[in-house]
Amino acid sequence: MTRGCAWLLGDDAPAPALVPEALGEEHRLIARTAEEFVLQEVLPALPDLERKRWDVARALVARAGALGLIAADVPEALGGVGLDKAASVVIGDAIGACPSFATTFGAQSGLAIIPLLCFGTPEQQQRYLPRLASGEILGAYCLSETGSGSDALGARARATRLEDGSWSLTGEKMWISNGGFADLFVVFAKVDGERFSAFLVERGFPGVSTGAEEHKMGLHGSSTTPLVLQEARVPAANLLGEIGAGHKIAFNVLNYGRFKLGAMCSGGARAALLEAIRYAAGRRQFGRPIASFGAIRHKIAEMTIRVYAVESMLYRTAGMIDAALPEGADGRAIAAALEEFAVEASLLKIASSEAIDYVVDENVQIHGGNGFVADYPAERRYRDARVNRIFEGTNEINRLVVPAQILKRGRAGRLPLADAAARAESEMRGDPRAGSGASIAVVQRMKATAVWLLGRAVRRHGEALDQEQEVLMLIADVVTDAFAAESAMLRAGAARRAGHRSAALHADAADVFVHDAARRADTAAAIALAALDEDGDPAAAGRPATLVAAPRVDTIAARRRIAEAALAGSRYIFSITS
Repeated sequence: MTRGCAWLLGDDAPAPALVPEALGEEHRLIARTAEEFVLQEVLPALPDLERKRWDVARALVARAGALGLIAADVPEALGGVGLDKAASVVIGDAIGACPSFATTFGAQSGLAIIPLLCFGTPEQQQRYLPRLASGEILGAYCLSETGSGSDALGARARATRLEDGSWSLTGEKMWISNGGFADLFVVFAKVDGERFSAFLVERGFPGVSTGAEEHKMGLHGSSTTPLVLQEARVPAANLLGEIGAGHKIAFNVLNYGRFKLGAMCSGGARAALLEAIRYAAGRRQFGRPIASFGAIRHKIAEMTIRVYAVESMLYRTAGMIDAALPEGADGRAIAAALEEFAVEASLLKIASSEAIDYVVDENVQIHGGNGFVADYPAERRYRDARVNRIFEGTNEINRLVVPAQILKRGRAGRLPLADAAARAESEMRGDPRAGSGASIAVVQRMKATAVWLLGRAVRRHGEALDQEQEVLMLIADVVTDAFAAESAMLRAGAARRAGHRSAALHADAADVFVHDAARRADTAAAIALAALDEDGDPAAAGRPATLVAAPRVDTIAARRRIAEAALAGSRYIFSITS
């Protein structure tokens, strides 16, 4: 079985990765279907969605269901189409071009369906999954409360068993996507105030109501409301999973939500990139298009490179999850696979949400004053993207999840972390500039640096390490850049071996990303090490000043080539549907 985090401890020859260019015609057809649905049906309806026309939202979800876009993860026996995770990625990526609808779609296709798929009884699955998959009913996921956002297990909503075996739920859930029109809510509450559990709550149950729509910074075309439970009566059969096991449901669903959010951020960033390219080509200043200026071309190239890196991480993660799933995997196997790649999902969530923030910000900048007014979609994209760093666990929480999960797996014997840390200790004594012209050597050094820092952090702080959040987040940054850089490098290598027509551009994108990631990793590692070094450490004297050396790359020339290609056509230069 493919192991999560195994790539971090790997040798100089990382395993082949799934890349978007290797997808077959079925996946490309799915991608085109989803893209056409968004272009022809969703985007024209956006004004109605932003006016809170939830009948339009429901109709679009039903249409997505009819096209098979919601049901990718659902087996055929339960009304779905039973596709692989790569198919889920191409769908989510396409839907991400309209963030408001992507939020509605994600709550339906992921947050409502996955809990039932992984933890529902056969009766629960037969009752709800076919109707969710078709879009006949809409779902919502209710975890957060006013006082328990990141601290989900601190929920105060209570569930009390009644004499007839049914449940009475009381509490208020906050920031519920699809809250204004959902028919089915996956609700987390503590049985007798102690045992964290999950329940399937229908809107029509007594004591269930939703509050007013939130006035949000962005995503005006999606519904976000509180869910109010006032001694809500829930049948005994609607307990989801086991009493006291709600955390397993919550965290596995969040793992998948982070993965799917990566797809939607990727698609949203690509849409903003194409918007910036079109505007730059048409906007004239000083007698020529602003796309002809080096400063603008640099922005377009960097936007393209960041989208490329996120895509590379995304499909690689999809491939790893698919490889871990046995033929005809049941819900338990799916949950195990999602848990296995929790670290990769967090890395993807961090990288994708920060990449789209960069891209939409530069899109506004390229638009200049027009980017600051609502007449142009750049302003809306900027506002819509901001919440992605909060969705599915804040990026700060995800940065803490990464080292915590790696260390947990090492202590449990699931990863040979101690051996890897010992090897890294030896590797870090060498000069990183030796052989630094090769991207594979640079990426290996980044991975070794992350493992080495983890080992030093454990030795320095022991059981108190969880209190050293600044150091842990810096290590997570090194791990994130290492995964992204290696993923980009593997994708570019696959394009070269396949003789892809854009292989040279793949190489440019990967080379620039690896170069810049190495510089970021060196800075983060140096800051972390300054906090971890102990006075009088004899190893410090012989350690090279540079921990991670960047490869020798003319990044200006590479970015110029990428920008020229990006501006030469109307499609994304690494598109799989063109």
